[in-house]
Amino acid sequence: MRDVSIDLPDREVTAIIGPSGCGKSTFLRCLNRLHETVPLARADGRVLLDGRNIYAGGVNPIEVRKHIGMVFQRPTPFPTMSIRDNVAAGLRVLSARPSRRDTDEIVHRALVRAALWDEVKDRLKTSAVGLSGGQQQRLCIARALATDPEVLLLDEPTASLDPISSQKVEELVYELRKDMTVVIVTHNMQQAARVSDITAFFLLGELVEVAPTRTMFTNPSDSRTEAYITGRFG
Repeated sequence: MRDVSIDLPDREVTAIIGPSGCGKSTFLRCLNRLHETVPLARADGRVLLDGRNIYAGGVNPIEVRKHIGMVFQRPTPFPTMSIRDNVAAGLRVLSARPSRRDTDEIVHRALVRAALWDEVKDRLKTSAVGLSGGQQQRLCIARALATDPEVLLLDEPTASLDPISSQKVEELVYELRKDMTVVIVTHNMQQAARVSDITAFFLLGELVEVAPTRTMFTNPSDSRTEAYITGRFG
């Protein structure tokens, strides 16, 4: 990726669209330094969160990820952990770990915010792999929410879900914008139009255009954006 400069407004949803291999997921991973888990990967430039460069010397990537949570394309519950322990997993790296009672309250709050509490409240001690695919994805969102992040990154969170589960995740994204910044990568044009305030179009590792979503889908300024949105390539 190269020459990417973009503002991600507070408490708004930004959708990242573009064809496969254009750099959408790579860009997302740069926002919480997750690319550092990839051998030989490197990043130049700055990512500013509240004015502070997360790539500055002395900044701990784990601390960064407490404030910038991420959910992946496929649900990734920890198979050996219960539903409760899955949600609480991120709390283990906190410098001041909460008490069991406080942890239970945090788990409850995260599951409520992820619109999953009513479905799992009577089975918190059972394995997370017993949940449906849509429930597992919302569990992963709850796990990300447990550390109370300022930013939530979603990498095609509904790609492997059925339409009903996808709708629940979209409704959840719409609600979460009240509390945090959300960045969602999606191949689904209709989904981007439904859930986002701003849309950015990537192509061949470059940011081609970024605009309010309504403008992007009705009057894009770049011919390549129009060609992609209208289905002439993808």
